[in-house]
Amino acid sequence: MTDQYKISLAAGDTSFPCEEGDTLLRASLRQGLGLAYECNVGACGSCKFDLLEGEVADLFPEAPGLRPKEREKGKRLACQCVPLSNCTIKIRSGPEYVSTIRPARINARCSSRLAVTPDMAIFSFATDLPTEFLAGQYAMLSIPGVGQTRAYSMSNLPNQDGNWEFIIRRVPEGKVSSFLFDTLEVGDEISIDGPYGIAYLRQDAPRRIVGIAGGSGLAPVLSIMRASAGLPNTHGMPVMLFGGRTPRDIPDVAKLMEGSGAGIVFNPIISAPDADAATAWTGDTGFVHEFIESRLAGPLADNEYYLAGPPPMIESVVRLLVSDHKVPANQIHFDRFF
Repeated sequence: MTDQYKISLAAGDTSFPCEEGDTLLRASLRQGLGLAYECNVGACGSCKFDLLEGEVADLFPEAPGLRPKEREKGKRLACQCVPLSNCTIKIRSGPEYVSTIRPARINARCSSRLAVTPDMAIFSFATDLPTEFLAGQYAMLSIPGVGQTRAYSMSNLPNQDGNWEFIIRRVPEGKVSSFLFDTLEVGDEISIDGPYGIAYLRQDAPRRIVGIAGGSGLAPVLSIMRASAGLPNTHGMPVMLFGGRTPRDIPDVAKLMEGSGAGIVFNPIISAPDADAATAWTGDTGFVHEFIESRLAGPLADNEYYLAGPPPMIESVVRLLVSDHKVPANQIHFDRFF
């Protein structure tokens, strides 16, 4: 039996239990609390907190989510700290961080792998419970023996069959992705912890859905596009802009969307056409944010945006939407993994 610690919040009289080995952040979300977070991997800094009482172990002391001066002041990240005793912490919170579906840890078996591009594949996992999440969310995958946990977004939709699908990109020298591509076999077991994330589809937003993705950011945006099939198409057909480096990096989205019942407008864009001279390309060339104005008819503020991909892409898109076109920030959704 594992130990359980009491974690108290400095603001008010709220407290929650945290099992030994669980992080402060994930334990709080499992209990229905809304502690601030985004990435869950120590990169964004959203879950920084002050430890007022008690003792914790820091799993990632060099996490980029904290600046050196913040560390000097004793700041920590709730997604990277596990308690060693009862604790009292001071941390930002809000109702927007409360999980509609409380995250849980479940065992899963690899059921298949399907190549999407030369360096991306759909990994499918089977579980014994219904798969519950909101389109656009992610889960934490832990692989026995690897010793590291990674966040990957679901590309499919919630289902009663217990099927989880993730579009994962092979990262050069990446410990987890290398294991998934080179060692994991059908039938092997992993642990899935989720769902997490605040960049999920807002089904009641009275605006056209626009997904902007690059690389493995395809997964959450694809899930959102699939989920759009169940919404009234009164504000225009959903649009997806996807950026890749070469033609080989552009997935067959039409094939991936088969059977979803959703109709979308897909706009692929590549940034380095000369890097793959063997493959002809007649489409748009440049960076994704350079085509937003020309590919979206009407005022840009009339859309609801879902972003996923490399940090420079997201920064450029947000700058264009907010600074140049006055799109309200609450109409732009993304989880920061940087």
